[in-house]
Amino acid sequence: MMEEVKYAIQDDYPNDFAHCYGCGHQNKDGHLFRTGWKGDQSITIYQPEPKHTAIPGFVYGGLIASLVDCHGTGSAALFLHRKNGHEPGDGEPAPRFVTASLHVDYLKPTPQGVPLKAVGDIEEIHPKKFKVTTNVYANDEVVVKGEVVAAVMPDTFANKG
Repeated sequence: MMEEVKYAIQDDYPNDFAHCYGCGHQNKDGHLFRTGWKGDQSITIYQPEPKHTAIPGFVYGGLIASLVDCHGTGSAALFLHRKNGHEPGDGEPAPRFVTASLHVDYLKPTPQGVPLKAVGDIEEIHPKKFKVTTNVYANDEVVVKGEVVAAVMPDTFANKG
């Protein structure tokens, strides 16, 4: 049985800001990444589909970059939500973040057909910026290392449409 995230921060994103192709619960065509706590680390589990193929047998690197990206912004939201006295599922809207920088190192080819597990460590580097370092595992082996600097989403991102 695949490990799962029971309470994800993305479930608490306000509907107006939950359309991200990677992690937005309002985007049913997207990946629907879900990030939660496992102890003091963040975790996202994702099972790539056959369409996420780079070459037969291996996962497309762009999907993995999306996983690292959304895991990073979700982890920052988890951290700030907890700092503000909340946890996923408690009924409070979660803070939203945007990616200020994304760095991905592909260490090994990522095999198809197995769940990927992103595990993150979060560091506050400014009251509105957080650095998340992530290891992505396939079959309990680190295949990707990534880093995201996530910034609190500016008020100017309010729905203009």
